[in-house]
Amino acid sequence: MSIEQYIKNNTLSILVKPNSSKTEILGWDEEKQALRIAIHAPPEDNKANKELLKFLKKTLKRKVELIKGKTSREKVVRIS
Repeated sequence: MSIEQYIKNNTLSILVKPNSSKTEILGWDEEKQALRIAIHAPPEDNKANKELLKFLKKTLKRKVELIKGKTSREKVVRIS
């Protein structure tokens, strides 16, 4: 699955599922218009956010920053 098709105006909406068995892309959520991503890290101490950004950076090979949803499961990241 290519993430590129879901990037709009250099941003990507994401639904995070922390504490998963592994970090992986689960698919597109039509209702929320967001990419569903399972994250292995727990949501404490910003660990899930850090792992999400590291995963996206590695997958997209581009700079990624969290711009919305630091403490929420619904997040928006800027891709440059």
